[in-house]
Amino acid sequence: MHDALHQLAEYVAMVVNLLAILAIGIGSVQAAIGLSRLLLFHASEDQLRPVWLSLARWLVAGLSFQLAADIVETTIAPSWDDIGKLAAVAVLRTFLNFFLDRDLEGLRDRAMQERADAAAAAAPIATGA
Repeated sequence: MHDALHQLAEYVAMVVNLLAILAIGIGSVQAAIGLSRLLLFHASEDQLRPVWLSLARWLVAGLSFQLAADIVETTIAPSWDDIGKLAAVAVLRTFLNFFLDRDLEGLRDRAMQERADAAAAAAPIATGA
C-alpha cells in the first residue's frame, strides 16, 4: 500500500510540475510577444506595465503549481532537501504575490482616477448643452 501511494504521489507531482512549466512557458511567450510589439512601436512605460503584470500572474501561477507539487512530494517521504525546496518556493510565491497585488492596486487606483478625470471633464459639456 505504501509503495502504491508513493507511486501515485510521484505521478501527481509530475503532472502538477508539468502544469507549472506550461504556465511559466505560456507567460514567457506572451510577454516576449508583448515586449516585441511594444519595442517595434516605441511604446511608453505605461503600456509596458500590463505586459509585466501578465507575466507576473503567470509566474505566480507556475510557482503555485510548483508549491503544490512540492507539497505532494513532501507528504510521502520528506527529507531536509525537500523541506528546504518547499520553503524556498513558498517564500518566492509570497513575495511575488505581495508585489503583484501592490502593482495591481496601483493600476486600479490610476484607472479609477482617469475615469473620474474623464467624467469631470465631460460634466461641463453635458450641462452646458
